[in-house]
Amino acid sequence: MDTVQAISDVPSTCFRRILGIDFFCGSVREAIDRMRRGGLLVVPAAPALKDLSTNWAYREALLDADLAITDSAFMVLIWNFIERDHVSRLSGLEYLDQLLREADVREPGNTLWIMASPISAGRNLTWLSRQGIAVPRENVYMAPVYSGTVSDPELIDHIVRLRPQHVIVTIGGGTQERLGLYLKRNLPYLPAIHCVGAAIAFLSGDQVRIPMWADRLYLGWLFRSASDPKRYLPRYWDARKLLGIMLRHRHDLPPLIDRRAK
Repeated sequence: MDTVQAISDVPSTCFRRILGIDFFCGSVREAIDRMRRGGLLVVPAAPALKDLSTNWAYREALLDADLAITDSAFMVLIWNFIERDHVSRLSGLEYLDQLLREADVREPGNTLWIMASPISAGRNLTWLSRQGIAVPRENVYMAPVYSGTVSDPELIDHIVRLRPQHVIVTIGGGTQERLGLYLKRNLPYLPAIHCVGAAIAFLSGDQVRIPMWADRLYLGWLFRSASDPKRYLPRYWDARKLLGIMLRHRHDLPPLIDRRAK
């Protein structure tokens, strides 16, 4: 696959500008079709969205993404209430579930998977194999621990050599978006870069399994919290700050705050 144009001709009616980010509000089928042209897809969650004012690198990645989907149930509920809107949620889990049904994604060698750890990779690859998706060993890249500015020339070289049509990033939120932006800006061609984070872990059992019915009812956070309360309850409790941010800024990007100035 050679250079593919980024997504730039999508009608504005398919989007809502929330906190300065243009969120896609179409169907999962439309989202996948648009990503087939190449570009960066992000799946912002409430615990990370609340840091838009203080995490400049994450903020930059969302602003420069080609498609941001409405994964955050909390954000969607707040938005629909304060704006009397009817935006539907499109979760990362729903998106990945449909993406993995696509023939070009299932084709061996056409997708590069960026995994968080060997243990996660083992569980995810076992599950993918059970779904009839064979992933060659060279199409799995074990992400190092990225700190500060994301830079990974080895990954760039690896992708250039393999030239996959799809790159699926399954590392943590807040980091995966920065990595996705780094790839978009440094690769000599533009694959479809899907930053879906933990979505595959909910399917493979690497994290708690979340049934699709629970995801549709906005209950994914409850399943995660019940599986590991010490880890997830503080994270989701902290995400309550998103409510105040959305009430103050609504459509507008919150101003950037330098924490060091405090």
